[in-house]
Amino acid sequence: MSSTAPTATPSREQRRPLRGRLGRGRFHRGWRQALADTAYILSGFALATAWWVLLVTLISLGAGMAVTLVGLPILAATIYLWTKIAETERWRARGLLGLEVASPYRPIEAGSLLARVFAPRVVWERMKDPAVWRDLVYLLLVFFPLAIATFCIALTAWAVAVGLVAQPFYYWTGAGLWLQFGATHRIDTLPEALASFVLGVALLVALPWILGLLVAVHGWTVRALLGPRSSERVEQLTRQRTEAVDAAVAERRRIERDLHDGAQQRLTALAMDLGRARAKLDSDPEAARELVEQAHEEAKQALAELRNLARGIHPAILTDRGLDAALSALAAKSPVPVEISVEIPERPSPAIESTAYFVVAEALTNAAKHGAATRLRVRVWKHGGTLIVEVHDDGLGGARLEPGGGLEGLTTRVATVDGTLSISSPEGGPTIVRAELPCAS
Repeated sequence: MSSTAPTATPSREQRRPLRGRLGRGRFHRGWRQALADTAYILSGFALATAWWVLLVTLISLGAGMAVTLVGLPILAATIYLWTKIAETERWRARGLLGLEVASPYRPIEAGSLLARVFAPRVVWERMKDPAVWRDLVYLLLVFFPLAIATFCIALTAWAVAVGLVAQPFYYWTGAGLWLQFGATHRIDTLPEALASFVLGVALLVALPWILGLLVAVHGWTVRALLGPRSSERVEQLTRQRTEAVDAAVAERRRIERDLHDGAQQRLTALAMDLGRARAKLDSDPEAARELVEQAHEEAKQALAELRNLARGIHPAILTDRGLDAALSALAAKSPVPVEISVEIPERPSPAIESTAYFVVAEALTNAAKHGAATRLRVRVWKHGGTLIVEVHDDGLGGARLEPGGGLEGLTTRVATVDGTLSISSPEGGPTIVRAELPCAS
């Protein structure tokens, strides 16, 4: 394995984000995208106002009460809250604009929700992360004024375009449109109404360009402030490479241990039994026959262990028939009833497919062995350029990331393909393991 440090090579879309949003691919997608752009702008105006009021109120309250120490937990909760709000904005950009923005935060190990919000060590680590403060700059200083400006422009463009197109109707009903260009003028003749109609149609045709320009500016600010910087990306890739190397070494040691403790021991016993049988073949045929039968059983058990070991490395059914069939085979062997739902139009890359399989396999194993679950539900679907894997069980909950544990290994495996793994497992259940894997078409 090469030890060359990874470099952050941006994609073509990342190298020219604004021009890519303003090119032919942006403006020739028709009215469906124009409506999505409008929904993004309108919802952005409402959310930007709500986020601004909420954050200003909480920050002012926490800072004002900090001298009494009551404000410190409020400020800690506010910091956590605005990172989640920023995640919402990344999700909105991905869902409505098709803009993939990776999470830029440094990994922080924490247990329960209270620890993730209020633990002093976690709060301090979060405060040292520059991405957290870029979130605040975006939400308070950039998103709010930008949302107001784009909302006013988009609403005006829609209103003027629709109003001009409707002028023939107004003319026939006797209600004309009043326009003011230095002096007030009322459109009350048929030529003026028809000219207004033509102008309105032209404005409607231009609306996708206008809306595309507005959301392109939004997309540029989202990527610039809510996405990872180049240095952060290099650091993240370096960390992922190190974790991948460690995971590969640990996997190799596990395979060596399983071979030594399992199949190798059985094959050694098989050779010894066959040697003893050969020695007794002439003097004691009956004992030799029993030894051969024993060796036959050892051979079958060794084959079964080798088959299970190979399945743990990469199941053949996954390569031959894909994720749906492989997960169905997992469900058939599970001691707990499992409901499988796989909705992907085409097979992802082998690395993503394998990662999704082992996420489900580990989650099913944990739920059956430790969670006391009585029912499991597995959903796999594709949203935009992301393959989402979600495993839900009705067990006791309390699943945690522990050093050397299976969930930590899953987190490392998912991170090596630039994905994210989240676990929601309150005491008493339910437990939800969710992996988001990049799967761009």
